[in-house]
Amino acid sequence: MTTFFSILHIALFCAVSLRILARPQLNTHVRTAWIFVLLVLPFIGPVLYLLIGEIHFGGPDRKHTDAAVAATGPAVLASGGAPDLPRWGPASGFATSINGFGVTIGNRAELLQSPEGARRRLVEDMDAATQTISVLYYIWLDDETGLRVADALIRAAKRGVRCRAIADAIGSGAFIASDMWGRLKDAGVETSVALPIGNPLKTMLYRRLDLRNHRKITVIDGRICHCGSQNCADAAFLPKAKFAPWVDVMARFEGPVAHQMNLLFAQNWLADHPGEISDFVREVPGLDHGFPAQVVGTGPNISRDATAQLFSRIICAARRELIITTPYFVPGEVVCAAILGAALAGAKVTLIVPHRNDSAFVACASRSYYPQLIDAGVTIAEYNGGLLHSKIMTVDGETTFLGSSNMDIRSFDLNFENDILLFDEKLTADIRQRQMDYLEKSTLVDLAEVRAWPTWRRIWYNAFATLGPLL
Repeated sequence: MTTFFSILHIALFCAVSLRILARPQLNTHVRTAWIFVLLVLPFIGPVLYLLIGEIHFGGPDRKHTDAAVAATGPAVLASGGAPDLPRWGPASGFATSINGFGVTIGNRAELLQSPEGARRRLVEDMDAATQTISVLYYIWLDDETGLRVADALIRAAKRGVRCRAIADAIGSGAFIASDMWGRLKDAGVETSVALPIGNPLKTMLYRRLDLRNHRKITVIDGRICHCGSQNCADAAFLPKAKFAPWVDVMARFEGPVAHQMNLLFAQNWLADHPGEISDFVREVPGLDHGFPAQVVGTGPNISRDATAQLFSRIICAARRELIITTPYFVPGEVVCAAILGAALAGAKVTLIVPHRNDSAFVACASRSYYPQLIDAGVTIAEYNGGLLHSKIMTVDGETTFLGSSNMDIRSFDLNFENDILLFDEKLTADIRQRQMDYLEKSTLVDLAEVRAWPTWRRIWYNAFATLGPLL
């Protein structure tokens, strides 16, 4: 029997190792890490690789998603156009290559006061809707915010506004099972569940079970959108109340960039509801004295590492200043190298992350990057006022990138995300000031303390960072 298991172990190790070595778009460190896992976990290793080893997104879900993207393709080209590379830079051009959204001209926006102010403005816009409301939320809770947004959708549907709502199967699982979800349907709100699990064994054949739709999209009448980090939930965030309040950032946009966000929503909606797209392709004219902006929609349906490359291009554009705010900082080699390069090239780089993270894994992995970042001159601050959930990069006081994307492996390769890249000094100044407010409530990470970390702590942190790419 021992011989049988030894032969089986060798066969599994060889088969899975050959698969790992044959895969394209996989860096050497990830290959080495997986082969190490196969060696130290003889039978568990292959099972882990089967479950989480590959970003597997195929079958009917991929077919329907690709068809939805193709259906909105002509509208995307009409709404975006080609970016002016000399003016907007390589980051903008690369963003356009991801899903076809070029720079739009003539947008306006305001930074909202979170969380009550953002929720109030959102409901006001919904109550003023005359044609359509489209919402997609990763987490939709049965709390005050969740219920007020749902009630606004019901009121809109009853007065004849076409309302569509998508909620992620896992993130919003409890809400989908609640009475309110049924009330939305009864009121005429068209609903859809993103990435349902169904039969897990069957679903595993064509996609990873942990692929999630992490987007937070609200579009009103195709011309107004709310974009940022806040889920449809209270700041108290009852599922993880001990880390509250959740500190988010939301901005309200008007203009053609909202039309792009509506098209991104359409790509999710049409994947499950193929057919009429007329509601999504109405042109939205640019506003006078508006600024340039473009939507970026990423996910497992695009090439691997595209999101990390986009982050890196934005970071490398920094000449004077780069401020990064993210709750989950596990940037990987590509993005970390870009941050180090920006700092070493002379930009003042500041990283703001939560002091207490709801993910112990991420907290440890994040700190593994501290020594090299600090040695390069990066200022690291840990926020003390709750769980800092805002996802922002501001560059040279001119450019802002904000939305749903974290600076971690999940957002780079596993989650569907939505963000906006914008070029406006006024809005960037407002958002930068919000980052400064975070900084005032943070504790700077001490260089001497990091350098004095005992060896066991460095090993502990680095072990978590090593596992990061495997997920």
